Amino acid sequence: MNIQLEQLGLIEQAHDSNDIADNHKRWRTIWLSDIHLGTRGCKSSILLDFLRHNESEYLYLVGDIVDGWRLRKSWLWTAEHNRIVQKLLRKVHKGTKTYFLPGNHDEFARDFLGVNVGGVLIVDELIHETADGRKLLVLHGDKFDGVMKYAKWLAYIGDTAYELALRLNAGLSYCRRKLGLPYWSLSSYLKHKVKNAVNFISDFETALAAEAKFRGADGIVCGHIHHAQMREIDGVLYCNDGDWVESCSALVEDFEGNLSIIYWRPTNLTTAA
Repeated sequence: MNIQLEQLGLIEQAHDSNDIADNHKRWRTIWLSDIHLGTRGCKSSILLDFLRHNESEYLYLVGDIVDGWRLRKSWLWTAEHNRIVQKLLRKVHKGTKTYFLPGNHDEFARDFLGVNVGGVLIVDELIHETADGRKLLVLHGDKFDGVMKYAKWLAYIGDTAYELALRLNAGLSYCRRKLGLPYWSLSSYLKHKVKNAVNFISDFETALAAEAKFRGADGIVCGHIHHAQMREIDGVLYCNDGDWVESCSALVEDFEGNLSIIYWRPTNLTTAA
């Protein structure tokens, strides 16, 4: 099934001067996840800056792009959120092969697996072959989260607590900017210092690496836990592209097949190979 943008009222708008950047970086592949459009925590302005400066042949939207959980509670959709959707669609129109792999927060899209929406194919998972021939299993990862699998009600409670931590983040970030200090995430710090959270992340990564190995893949790319990471686990390359709520990170592949995590700041770009 192929749905055109005009049927959804999503017609590409003309480029404006802000969309034209002289210092574009071109990659073979970009993976993005956990943008959480529809929430106050979404770092939409930073993501827009990233999208303006980075192009790719392949683009994977690895789940939780839109936060349906939050939008069901209260509607929040800013002009910047619209511009992100429009920018992604422009990339599709320019020839970027784009895939959307729904996560738990945008699980409503799982009712449309196999549907092509304006050039974006909705799939549950897929195999990406890198330029150097490695096969990477790509999926969101929530199906390997024990809380989501066996106690979804607890995930909703955790989502509310996480939203509170992000609100505290906003106030803290404002104070740090006024003092000339760099961005620092309180919620990320707490998540990675609490023992149970650290154990959860480790178990999640191990489970996903085991699944990739079971399927005969060389590696796996996922999102879900908002923790950008790239490491080898039992002979399998585990990659998590992070999020655009705390870390503002993406996974990228160059034209030789090298993979890197990018942490994007509008005035300061750092990479971790």
